[in-house]
Amino acid sequence: MRQLRLHLCAAGRQAEAGPEILGRLARRDPAPQSRARCMTPDLVVAGAGLAGGLIALAVRAARPDLQVLLLDRAAGPVDRHTWSCHDTDLSPDWLARLRPLRRASWSDQQVRFPKHARRMRAGYGSLEDTALLAAVQAAGAQVRWTSDIATLDAKGATLADGTRIEAPCVIDARGAEPSRHLAVGFQKFVGIEIETDAPHGVTRPLIMDGTVTQQDGYRFIYLLPFSPTRILIEDTRYSDGGDLDDAALAQASHDYARDKGWTGTEMRRERGILPIALAHDAQGFWDDHVSGAVPVGLRAGFFHPVTGYSLPYAARVADVVAALPGPLTTDRLRPALRDFALDRARQDRFLRLLNRMLFRGCAPERRYTLLQRFYRMPEGLIERFYASTLTNADRLRIVTGKPPIPLRTAFRCLPERPLLKEFA
Repeated sequence: MRQLRLHLCAAGRQAEAGPEILGRLARRDPAPQSRARCMTPDLVVAGAGLAGGLIALAVRAARPDLQVLLLDRAAGPVDRHTWSCHDTDLSPDWLARLRPLRRASWSDQQVRFPKHARRMRAGYGSLEDTALLAAVQAAGAQVRWTSDIATLDAKGATLADGTRIEAPCVIDARGAEPSRHLAVGFQKFVGIEIETDAPHGVTRPLIMDGTVTQQDGYRFIYLLPFSPTRILIEDTRYSDGGDLDDAALAQASHDYARDKGWTGTEMRRERGILPIALAHDAQGFWDDHVSGAVPVGLRAGFFHPVTGYSLPYAARVADVVAALPGPLTTDRLRPALRDFALDRARQDRFLRLLNRMLFRGCAPERRYTLLQRFYRMPEGLIERFYASTLTNADRLRIVTGKPPIPLRTAFRCLPERPLLKEFA
């Protein structure tokens, strides 16, 4: 591994860091009494979440000589995020890499609606933030917590305390932010994980239980059985507005447990407000990001437009970063990720159309009927839908037959740009 490069800052105090980084500073500093330092890794990633973590894993695996540093404003891992996906969403390499890190894996899954229920053969798995970050550190990447970034640019990050950290390559993975180039609906959820007093009897993930009373758009319950007596119950809404009543959705999850006869103790809770893409101008977004750090993750629109799943997209982006030939620099990475983003946005146009039909072409209390119809499709099509690899025949199959919404309404949903002007 290339030795960590250090240089002295003109002013400031020693950067707060983990024990390993401080040990390196002490060993390499010719003047240890000096309190002003900056660290210069090869890659700085702002944000130690899913997108940043997978990039760190991929880069360290492909280029073990590179020093990778993740910066995050949190005080440490919070154990509040569960990222899940179908096995068929991931490449064989990523599935093999992440399978040992998963909290749980299941061989199949199911959905349930008022007029249709189905068990599906695709495997499914869940990854938690603490396991991902442990793997990132085990791979040799550094994670620096309590790092509030004041400014981020193409050459480095300046923290709120004045510390400057520079690197040849700088990536921004700090999560979603509003963009005039992205029109969205919202997937909102609050999940409670409970330890039940007796076995709950759920043996596989219930990806969607749409038999519940419809509220605030399309509502369903999502279940992940981590053990015979440990289960995550998540009340989820596909809504027009992004406001989230945490207490109400948590209580709805508890009510669902009570209706099933499950009693027990709440062990943890998680919540989220995810964007659901209705319209996306990827070219315009990247035209606005011709300089500065390279955006990734939700910030750059890298998520499944319909489901909001970000793990498969984050893995593909990590592959682009790790496979970049030659030196890894901000200026060389930007066009590679821009090309990936533009190609991805073109492929996802149909998925965004489906969202416009769901959010703009269907009454909120009837949105579940579109999903109920979709889950009658062939399993291979459903797997390709989740993996964002639909064929033209798949797309035709989804929109033909008895139309899920009136044709006149469907035609009004076709244009994408009017929505972007509406959200600008």
